Amino acid sequence: MNAPLVTPPVRDAALRTDHPLTMSDRAAMSGLRSVVAPNKGKLRGVAARAVFDDIIGHTPQPKGVGFREDIVGGVPGWWCEPEGVSADRVVLHIHGGWFNWGSAEAFRNLVGHVAQSAAARAFVPNYRLAPEHPFPAAPMDVAACFDGLFERGAKAVAITGDSAGGNLALVLLAQLVAQAKADQVVGAVVLSPVTDLAQTGESWASRADADPFFVQDQAEELIKAYLNGHNPTDLMASPLYGDLTGLPPVRVHVGADEVLLDDSLRYADRAAAAGVDVSVDVWEGMPHGFLGNVGDFDAAGAALIAIGDFLKARFAAGAPAMTSAA
Repeated sequence: MNAPLVTPPVRDAALRTDHPLTMSDRAAMSGLRSVVAPNKGKLRGVAARAVFDDIIGHTPQPKGVGFREDIVGGVPGWWCEPEGVSADRVVLHIHGGWFNWGSAEAFRNLVGHVAQSAAARAFVPNYRLAPEHPFPAAPMDVAACFDGLFERGAKAVAITGDSAGGNLALVLLAQLVAQAKADQVVGAVVLSPVTDLAQTGESWASRADADPFFVQDQAEELIKAYLNGHNPTDLMASPLYGDLTGLPPVRVHVGADEVLLDDSLRYADRAAAAGVDVSVDVWEGMPHGFLGNVGDFDAAGAALIAIGDFLKARFAAGAPAMTSAA
């Protein structure tokens, strides 16, 4: 069994950008905290799926983005298609939900905003969930969906993911490097990724009070359901423990008030040490999943712009010969 990593938080100013909390967001967060405080840590097991999807589904629908169901690589999901974008630039977005919750349908509005910001189509797969389908079902589905995108005509693919989906996105990147297929990915963006299923990050304690949503034993139950007895430091389960050499450019966004803060910071440290083009944006005062509050939080809008600028630049650099949408 691999020994847990002890990695200090990101200290390189060139690697980390801290975004101050605006006065508007301070007021909005105060209101949010008062609403969610009674339910902190109470979403547990499969019974929480409907509630979780309802929360995620409240992200406002982006204008000018169409949605349709499809099956890619044998995995069902939803396309999010902004008007007038290239047909062969695709964002593969892997949704969050602690490996036990979440659906492509619930996340489609959020991903529609990401697709619009990136000026590309996006596909959200409904990978199999624990506990009915424990590890490694989810990473297998994500890999199959990625291959399926090229079978469907994609010429340039970016990978994005949030929370547990960020975990699966980073696991997929490492798999592609090992298979000498990393050049198929123009870049990746992960939002508050779960990188360490052994839960050794200091922020589980240091942000325990600040985080408005999660507590450690709640996450531990969900992780156990996903791993089903598997080693949490397996390279396919926790991307923090893998060989990060050769990854395409990666951008990480995380809220400063998350118990998962160190999962982002330590991953960025290790990736930078491996020579990866990586940076991490830390949004002061923001909770997990703040991007879903686009329209309400200044930080969500600013993060979307940064994500879109990065992905558009990576599509332009990684795949210069694009064809227009039909």
